[in-house]
Amino acid sequence: MPVKGKYLNKIKLGISSCLLGNKVRYDGGHKLDHFLTDTLGRHVDWVPVCPEVECGLPIPREAMRLVGDPEHPRLITIRTKVDLSGRMAAWAKKKVAELETQDLCGFVFKSRSPSSGMRGVKIYTDAGMPNATGSGLFARAFMNRFPLLPVEDEGRLHDPGLRENFIERVFVYQRWQDYVREDGSLGELVSFHTRHKLLLMSHSLKHYTELGKLVAGAKKVRKNELHAQYLGTLLEGLGVLATVKKNTNVLQHMAGYFKDRLSADEKKELQELIGNYHRALVPLIVPITLLQHYVRKYDTDYLKQQVYLNPHPLELMLRNHA
Repeated sequence: MPVKGKYLNKIKLGISSCLLGNKVRYDGGHKLDHFLTDTLGRHVDWVPVCPEVECGLPIPREAMRLVGDPEHPRLITIRTKVDLSGRMAAWAKKKVAELETQDLCGFVFKSRSPSSGMRGVKIYTDAGMPNATGSGLFARAFMNRFPLLPVEDEGRLHDPGLRENFIERVFVYQRWQDYVREDGSLGELVSFHTRHKLLLMSHSLKHYTELGKLVAGAKKVRKNELHAQYLGTLLEGLGVLATVKKNTNVLQHMAGYFKDRLSADEKKELQELIGNYHRALVPLIVPITLLQHYVRKYDTDYLKQQVYLNPHPLELMLRNHA
């Protein structure tokens, strides 16, 4: 297993190629996203994909859109009305099979793209009126093939909460891959679950309870089935957004480990910081930093191993927003 809190191996993430600054869009331009390239890019290896170019379309090319049945839309060029659905579907089938060998831990899609948009892509009637929304053809094929992989689009990643949630799930998925690849035993599953308990509590007590029961009865379940059930429930639970209220509950839970060790002034300071976070006066990183100090000072074994204290690289500053 990787050393807790260290990120020695870069994560592999798929990405719509234009977001890296590659000039592959229909108009010959790009949609460079500086957070993805300059900040997150220091911690991941990008695997770029441009469905239109890779299925053989030129740069520049005629713009296209989704048309028809929202459940099975067609990809149609806007001016000449050429139907590219079959061509894109055939390429996407081969591409997702190729990506299965890449050990991806997630994908960042281009928002609103008729090929790569993961949600909210306009679907038009044959008369040219938008009447529904859905997913781009490649994005839909990818998500159907990899239903558990964390996915987002660059537009939604501008929201600090959604950004943290996506990146947190990506790092959890990497740790899970490492667990399965390097050991996969029941004993290590118990260890994996223990390390992620507080992180789960900050998202969903329901899933925290379900996973606890699953691990407790793990000897009765076949290994492959156990792994599938655990990962599916884990990622579903982590997909529930953490809130200030849930984080506050976790912080108070952690503070309880020091109730007999801190002085009256130290207890007051800690409670003031947790209260200030609860009132949105300071970011989460503030009470977390003080708790990390006490974890080190008092060598608290259970808390030392908690992923919640260090779920992703500090340089990403994902907990620095109030």
